[in-house]
Amino acid sequence: MLPIVNLGPLALPLPGLLLIGGVWLATLTIDREAGRRSLSASTLNNLVFIGLIGGVLGARLGYVLSHIDAYVNALPDVFSLNTSTMSLGDGLLVGSIAALIYAQRRELPLWSTLDAFTPGLALFSIFVGLSHLASGDAYGAPTSLPWALRLWGAERHPSQVYEIAAALLVFWIVSRLKLAAPFPGFLFLTFIAASAAGRVFLEAFRGDSEIVFGGVRSVQLLGLTVLLLGLFGLHLLAKDARTMKAES
Repeated sequence: MLPIVNLGPLALPLPGLLLIGGVWLATLTIDREAGRRSLSASTLNNLVFIGLIGGVLGARLGYVLSHIDAYVNALPDVFSLNTSTMSLGDGLLVGSIAALIYAQRRELPLWSTLDAFTPGLALFSIFVGLSHLASGDAYGAPTSLPWALRLWGAERHPSQVYEIAAALLVFWIVSRLKLAAPFPGFLFLTFIAASAAGRVFLEAFRGDSEIVFGGVRSVQLLGLTVLLLGLFGLHLLAKDARTMKAES
C-alpha cells in the first residue's frame, strides 16, 4: 500500500493521482473512438466533464447526507475531496443523470455514444483497481493462501490485485470486440455484463462488503441483476438488428 507519495515538500495522494491519470487516458481513448464512429470528440469530452462534475458532487453530497451528524459542527469538512469520504453509488447515479441530460440536449445517438465510451470505461476500471491497491481500500477476506497480503492486521486475499486482473481481462475483451461489434450497443452491453460477472466473482474474496443472507453479499446481488439486464439487453438489440436486416 502506498497512499501518499512524497515529492520534496509535497505529500501527494497516490490513489487520487491514479484516478486522475485514468480519467485522462480514458478521455484520450474516447477521442479516438469518437473519430471512428463519426461522433464529435469535443461533444464527448464535454459529456465526460459534465458527468465527472455531477459524479463528484453527487458522491460528496451523498456521503455528507448519510453522515450528517458528523458534519453539523464541522461545516468546512463538507468540502473535503477525500476519496474515502464519497459515496460511489450516489456519484454514479448523479453523474449518469447529468451526462444523460446533456446527451439528450445534444441529440447524441444513445448506443453509438455508449459504445464510443466503452473502451475508455474499460481502461479506467484498471486504474480504479490500482487506486484501491494504493489506498488499501476494497481489501480482501482473511486467508492462509501463500499469496496472501498482510493488511489491516491480518493475512488477506489480495482482492485489489484480483480486481486489476479482472479489469485487464475485460479491457482485452473490449479491445478485441470493438472492431467487430455486430450492432450498436453490443460493445457497451458486453462490457457491462462482463464487468458485472467479474464483480459477482470478486466479491467472494472481499473482506469489507455487506453480507445479506446465506453468505451472499449485497454487491453480488446487484452484480447478478446487472449481468442479467445486460444479457437481456443484448438479446433485445440482437433481435431488433435481425428484424431490421430482414426488412431491408
